[in-house]
Amino acid sequence: MPLEVKKQEKESAQGVIRRFLKAVKQSGILKEAQKRRFFVRPLSAKKKREAALTRIKAQKDYERRDKLGLIKNRYDRK
Repeated sequence: MPLEVKKQEKESAQGVIRRFLKAVKQSGILKEAQKRRFFVRPLSAKKKREAALTRIKAQKDYERRDKLGLIKNRYDRK
């Protein structure tokens, strides 16, 4: 899928580059290239399940600590 951006009338070079970069990001070309750069072995079902359970446990722990007020907001100046 070729990506083409043509210069419009009275458009600066920076404008064309900005539009091109936006089109590349939206198309997902870079994300796909990064995925294909290195081979990653597929995880077994057991490993996937363990990772999912770890994520869920961490999320519940975070919510519990937030409810108790143990998590400090980094934007507060206290």
